[in-house]
Amino acid sequence: MLIVQKYGGTSVGDIERIKNVAKRIVETKRAGNDVVAVVSAMAGETDRLINLAYKLTPDPDLRELDVLISTGEQVSTALVAMAIISLGYKAVSLQNHQIKIVTDSSFTKARIRKIDAYKLNALLDQGIIPVIAGFQGIDEEGNITTLGRGGSDTTAVAIAASLMDYRNDIICEIYTDVDGVYTADPNIVPDAKKLDEISYEEMLELAVSGAKVLQARSVGLAMKYNIPLYVKSSFTDSEGTLITKETQKMIEEVVVRGIASDKNQAKITLLGIPDDPMVIIELFKAIADANIVIDMITQTSSVEGLTDIGFTVSKPDFKKAFEISKDFAKKNGLRNVEGDLNVGKVSVIGIGMVSHAGIASRMFTALARSGIKVQMISTSEIKISCIIKESDVEKAVKVLHEEFKLSETEQRSQRSKIKN
Repeated sequence: MLIVQKYGGTSVGDIERIKNVAKRIVETKRAGNDVVAVVSAMAGETDRLINLAYKLTPDPDLRELDVLISTGEQVSTALVAMAIISLGYKAVSLQNHQIKIVTDSSFTKARIRKIDAYKLNALLDQGIIPVIAGFQGIDEEGNITTLGRGGSDTTAVAIAASLMDYRNDIICEIYTDVDGVYTADPNIVPDAKKLDEISYEEMLELAVSGAKVLQARSVGLAMKYNIPLYVKSSFTDSEGTLITKETQKMIEEVVVRGIASDKNQAKITLLGIPDDPMVIIELFKAIADANIVIDMITQTSSVEGLTDIGFTVSKPDFKKAFEISKDFAKKNGLRNVEGDLNVGKVSVIGIGMVSHAGIASRMFTALARSGIKVQMISTSEIKISCIIKESDVEKAVKVLHEEFKLSETEQRSQRSKIKN
């Protein structure tokens, strides 16, 4: 079996932790598996480098920022490789250009286009453990790029997918500082339950809705290539959580799988926009051309040919999106453009929602009962998301977690009732 193991910043946060990571990698190899390790920068290093850039200038060039922040992984990969070698096993550290992780040119949030896995497979055939820098790549011009926060998760899954041309039995393990996926953030809900398994679809919705366990793109890749994905802690021997294809049991037995929240939200509202599809397209095309991802959109009913449109973006994209919106408003004679950085998102997610009615009613009733006002709503087959005040986000998570009885205590009680 080939196991691709990704180790996050906390897992390689100091020399002792790096030694422990090396021991885990060697144990996996000793058990008869081939191993590829993907490593993040040491905890806090990326933030330190970003802070250096912003001390120098309030608006650092993004290409140069990627050059700077990519150096963190070069340090950690070399140290992990050294630690493996010191245990008597062959290892080699590899940076983006050495294995040709080719991306587009969207600096600080690039997307992987292809990986040349030939060299990796050759190293594995020689019994060598490749230790690869996560989070980064190179574009077609040879410029260093980075994949955005959590990008090492995507690197690991993409490498696993690229090796499918050479190997059949592949899994990917994501090692972090938590021992799996929970029904809610345990820092908000201490009694949240660790899940033994979850479907790709549910994990993808949790990730895009604010759960910080995995980068959403990594889950999407795992789902596309049907790669079993495990989330584990590098500090325990817990089995963690398996992310896999949905089963009939998942659909029928579990209605709501978890509650996610995201405070990294900002809302922009354009008042008095002409209710003309071509005008609205112009607005969203300008935002798309700036490589800004829009999350939620609402539109009011047309009154005298005018409508209001609201949408959300991430907080880091707010400034640019607001400037584009103001330019658009000026050009098209809009009444006003409003911006709000004090919003957040709460989401209820579960694949069982496909076959069970009444989830929305329970969600909105629970929020209203707790005095939490909903500003925007979006839905999919397995998710309902609401924009609310940022100050209400944690309260909303607790309320909804209790409403859908997701805690370890509640679920034990339900199992006991079923047995009796």
